Amino acid sequence: MPKNFLEWMLLLYSVAISHAAGVVGSLFTIEAIPNWYALLTLPSFAPPNWIFGPVWLTLYTLMGIALFLVWRKGNWLVDVKWGVRVFFFHLVINALWSIMFFGLQNPLYGLVTIALLAVSILVTMYFFFRVSKVAGWLLAPYLIWVLFASYLNYSIWALNS
Repeated sequence: MPKNFLEWMLLLYSVAISHAAGVVGSLFTIEAIPNWYALLTLPSFAPPNWIFGPVWLTLYTLMGIALFLVWRKGNWLVDVKWGVRVFFFHLVINALWSIMFFGLQNPLYGLVTIALLAVSILVTMYFFFRVSKVAGWLLAPYLIWVLFASYLNYSIWALNS
């Protein structure tokens, strides 16, 4: 729990940064879902479209809390510096996936990008665990979802190639 006003601000900032990646991604997703995505052949295990919003809202919030738990330990610590850097790099890849998959309407580019995303999440988790076990574990649902999304992305690519 944040201990003072500055920590509360850092928590809000951390969560907002994480959600910003989702906002960027949604700019490329919103229009593509009812048009391009609706025309694709989807695998039988594809979740209904309505599930993605609540899942991502939860995951971005957990990511932000994890970032806060690491960041508040102090930027002078090497593992904090690297953890935060890798976290920001991974957020770029996170937003890039929506651009590749939905924006460019290219499941193959999406597949390559989401593979990089999964690796970047693992690296982020490595550094986060070194600073805060809780922060590392908060990223576990995100990794699981991205691994599922990777299989979904692969299946969409395979079914529509």
